[in-house]
Amino acid sequence: MDTNRERSLHLPGEPQLAGRRRTVEDVQRASRRRAYFLLMGTCLVLILLAWNVVRLWSTTAAVVMSVVAALIPPVAVFVGNLGALDDNDPSRNDGSRRG
Repeated sequence: MDTNRERSLHLPGEPQLAGRRRTVEDVQRASRRRAYFLLMGTCLVLILLAWNVVRLWSTTAAVVMSVVAALIPPVAVFVGNLGALDDNDPSRNDGSRRG
């Protein structure tokens, strides 16, 4: 049976790593990691801009930017871990009940 996880991908312009082809799972993991770092980078930029630049003109705007920046890390963690637990994980599907 050919599932998405068994198919391998080779993205154009990306080198092969020691003869190993990238699987769909590898691509999904990379996209989750990229999204996490993008959100956390946005958070960092918002805080730096709020308290080094924007506060000179509007303290209220700086506070609002900080509140938005404070809401980003929980979202980033959720996005970064989305799909991390795989249904094909043998420790979860071994058929035995632990308790």
